[in-house]
Amino acid sequence: MAINRRTFLKLLAGAMAGGGLAAVGGYGYVTKIEPEWLVVERVEVPLQGLVEALAGFRIVQLSDFHLYPYTQLDLIQEAVAMANELAPDLIVLTGDYVLETAEAIFELAPALAALNARHGVFAVLGNHDHWTDAAVVRAGLGSVGLPLLDNRGVTLHVGGSQLYLAGVDDCWSGQPDLTVALDGLPAGAPTILLAHEPDFADPFSEYGRVSLQLSGHSHGGQVRLPGIGALVLPPHGQKYDVGLNRAGDMWVYTNRGIGLLSPAVRFNCPPEITELTLVAA
Repeated sequence: MAINRRTFLKLLAGAMAGGGLAAVGGYGYVTKIEPEWLVVERVEVPLQGLVEALAGFRIVQLSDFHLYPYTQLDLIQEAVAMANELAPDLIVLTGDYVLETAEAIFELAPALAALNARHGVFAVLGNHDHWTDAAVVRAGLGSVGLPLLDNRGVTLHVGGSQLYLAGVDDCWSGQPDLTVALDGLPAGAPTILLAHEPDFADPFSEYGRVSLQLSGHSHGGQVRLPGIGALVLPPHGQKYDVGLNRAGDMWVYTNRGIGLLSPAVRFNCPPEITELTLVAA
């Protein structure tokens, strides 16, 4: 069972006080080493009826950058370089670009503009983007030409076949409308949905029109204990808190994110770049 952040901080402080030199070394690991240890997670997503032209289609997902004060620009630039090295077909950004000030987007957006994929780079907003100033974050992304799928979708033409990419506004603090986002869905095309909070996969799966939802938000809990899992999870990121899961007839993948929330530590939960490959079920 997840505990709240205040209890977690008390437990961490107690461990540091009672652990001597080993605790000091552990503290350095969870605050300095693992938070900057970028990991590429490679995941195959089996889809029923996937046509041959889409088999092997690769999507790179980045999420939860939270630029400043805990996450610095150089880590995000490293993540961008690693994502580009994967040479994906598509790159998606699943929200929470800033943490304390929306204006940080004007430093972050030029770094994200360096991302490159065959079929483009697309984004949605997260709750922290709304809690700071969604209009400013939208303007920052727009200033470098990053397309924002704010309750809309695009049809990608891949080898004579079609893949539909939809995105909704933040489900917790925005005005999400999946019906509008799916309005242009071509008949028979598999649909990838970008939605910041993963636990909305349950109502979204009831539409019966989405193949895979890509989310972030939870950070995987930032601290995960073997046999226990995450100690702290946010609202709307508690059921599908990490990795690939089923929500009805739909897949949902939750990325652990790049950046940090307070307490600014990671353990057994490094920052993640996800490479998802579509395969025929």
